[in-house]
Amino acid sequence: MTATHTLTAQDLTLGYGERTVIEGLDLAVPAGAITAIVGANASGKSTLLRSMSRLLAPRAGQVLLDGRAVHRMPAKELARTLGLLPQSPLAPEGITVADLVGRGRHPHQGIFSRWSREDDAAVAAALEATQTTELAERAVDELSGGQRQRVWIAMALAQQTDLLLLDEPTTFLDVSHQIEVLDLLTDLNRRRGTTIVMVLHDLNLAARYADHLVALESGRIHAAGDPSAVLTEDCVRAVFGLDSRVIVDPVSGKPLMLPIGRHHAEAPVPAEA
Repeated sequence: MTATHTLTAQDLTLGYGERTVIEGLDLAVPAGAITAIVGANASGKSTLLRSMSRLLAPRAGQVLLDGRAVHRMPAKELARTLGLLPQSPLAPEGITVADLVGRGRHPHQGIFSRWSREDDAAVAAALEATQTTELAERAVDELSGGQRQRVWIAMALAQQTDLLLLDEPTTFLDVSHQIEVLDLLTDLNRRRGTTIVMVLHDLNLAARYADHLVALESGRIHAAGDPSAVLTEDCVRAVFGLDSRVIVDPVSGKPLMLPIGRHHAEAPVPAEA
């Protein structure tokens, strides 16, 4: 198990230019758990994650890691505890997969320290976990979107932080690889106790894999807690403006959202398992 760290947002207000995206938000991330943040487009999901990783300074309020404001912490110190996979990362032109994943080890390098066997092992393990070992010598810009996404996840894993923030980690991945990535993150959480916070668009995947679900609506938390309490028909209607039926997933036992389209309003709804 990793050490327990606390990550909280207190009276957080965020925005870009004259536009306010999040205002007066309070959030406590459960330590050692998987938290999924969901919400409609422009609800503030990515903005919140950017601030929690200190990429975006707050207009008011603060984000605290173990009681310390993240925006006042030295960058390298923060990076040894908290890792981030942003929504649209950019790789230097021509960089190989192995070199990019190796950059995840930079927070652990001192001024005079050299690359170690521990670094080699961390990179190898990250490549293996994301099934990208065979891509190690290829240039990142030659890869497909799905392959690149797995490589970026490998870099985040190589960083070996106790907290990991991921903005849409399943982007560009087909259904099979989406499940593989989410299973991988679950294994990391269960095996090492890594606290994981991820933004997901797929409500059903969020409910299936999260221990704690946060639903954002127009920059405010509409509901937060156990997925069975958050993913309700009323919540889906309020947050997404969508009529739905929520039943129990017969496989996971978690809530399963079935959207109701205009042409299916009269369709029969499956009984709960």
